[in-house]
Amino acid sequence: MSLRDALRIPESEITDEAVYRDRRRLLALLAATPALGLAGCAGAEPPPPSTARVAPAQARSGFRTDEALTRYEDITSYNNFYEFGTGKADPSRAAKTLRTAPWSVEVAGECAKPGRIALEDLLRGIASEERIYRLRCVEGWSMVIPWTGVPLAAVLRRFEPTAKAKYVAFTTLADREQMPGLRFRSIRWPYREGLRIDEAMHPLAFLATGLYGKALPQQNGAPLRLVVPWKYGFKSIKSIVQIRFVERMPSTAWNDLQPSEYGFFSNVNPAVDHPRWSQKTERRIAGTNRLLANRIETRPFNGYADQVAALYAGMDLRKWY
Repeated sequence: MSLRDALRIPESEITDEAVYRDRRRLLALLAATPALGLAGCAGAEPPPPSTARVAPAQARSGFRTDEALTRYEDITSYNNFYEFGTGKADPSRAAKTLRTAPWSVEVAGECAKPGRIALEDLLRGIASEERIYRLRCVEGWSMVIPWTGVPLAAVLRRFEPTAKAKYVAFTTLADREQMPGLRFRSIRWPYREGLRIDEAMHPLAFLATGLYGKALPQQNGAPLRLVVPWKYGFKSIKSIVQIRFVERMPSTAWNDLQPSEYGFFSNVNPAVDHPRWSQKTERRIAGTNRLLANRIETRPFNGYADQVAALYAGMDLRKWY
């Protein structure tokens, strides 16, 4: 699940990938590590969201960056997608079995217009955009990716969420025939993620359908994935088949497995370390020498603080990690 910093951690101390393929051993390993402060918050509801709002122009300023783009070859060959294996190269090899058409999404819960809708109808009439976002993974690596897709808010409003819709829950396809990684109980399938409704409606939240002007590859979450650039990458759920509007904080895959390590909010916060590695720096993926890539300083909210910090005004971000 993680790639350690080879410059600082001896190879003998790196957990073998085979361990991560066995859920019992994984849980035993996690149980032996120190916990973040969130452990006592499992099951509790956080404070209500802030009423502060970012100006549209300020939000749009986060759509692009002057940072060098990660190569298409790296974006499509170095992935986390456990449904196709736990190794970073596994998805690019195995995901070719994923059938991305036809595709439909079930919309349910606290909304006026629930139902199952074909992907093309889900996106119909919403202008496609290109946005360049940084993606920061909890294991300490990052990329800069030019995505193509649509604003999440524009899609969600079509279903007219009610006043009871406090959160939005997402579910990934779970098909053993197409996804060989499902036979390993590394997490409780299907993969689930969620956002608070104001996060989901924020202008930076994005549904990606492509990258580098091409259709989204299977290993990157085809045909529809979420991109939440101010959060760790595991929040950006792939191959979405269900969207639910719910009143209470939904169960999510990694938080369900180990809440002390993977909080529900999972905002990029260099001041809160993972129990087994620091989050203060990251490796910007470039070329083949990935373990030895230059480390750069990690910024709060992955560099999007100007756009999103107001969402969390008054919240203890160490407690509500």
